[in-house]
Amino acid sequence: MIESGTVDAAKIKSHHNVGGLPEEMDLELSSRCGSCSRTRSGRSARSWGCRPRSCGVSRFAGRGSRWRVVGEVTPERVEILRAADAIVLEEIRRAGLGDQLWQWFAVLPAVRSVGVMGDERTYAYPIVVRAVTSEDAMTADWARLPYEVLERISSRVINEVRGVNRVAYDVTSKPPGTIEWE
Repeated sequence: MIESGTVDAAKIKSHHNVGGLPEEMDLELSSRCGSCSRTRSGRSARSWGCRPRSCGVSRFAGRGSRWRVVGEVTPERVEILRAADAIVLEEIRRAGLGDQLWQWFAVLPAVRSVGVMGDERTYAYPIVVRAVTSEDAMTADWARLPYEVLERISSRVINEVRGVNRVAYDVTSKPPGTIEWE
């Protein structure tokens, strides 16, 4: 299903996980949302009385896309990113910002960074934090997270995740960037 583009514009976004329902189902539909975006489907479900956590747009489609390893995927890099992403997730939720954001996650780029920890020079990975607001994922704006939240994330990631010596915050909107770092 193509989600973007017009006769005069490029088709830049598509999804593989959409489609019709099976012919024979033992249920009754109250409305067809097959051509609705996730946002419109979630709004419709809430208007029918669905609990917000049950019918909201999910943060990500699946566990594998929850965190981003850019470049070579190794057990060490996956472990670094899992630990950093867990901190980002926890701090965003602790600050009560989860319902205001479309997506938020940590990214492990395919570069290393020079730093100083204690009395030693380090050559370790940076972590990039990405948080965006959006209505439909066709466009998105970087989220203006409070400095205190960014400070807690940075401090915790650097102090708790071995192999990381820098935390950056992505302030790119979509377009020109994408939400993901894939």
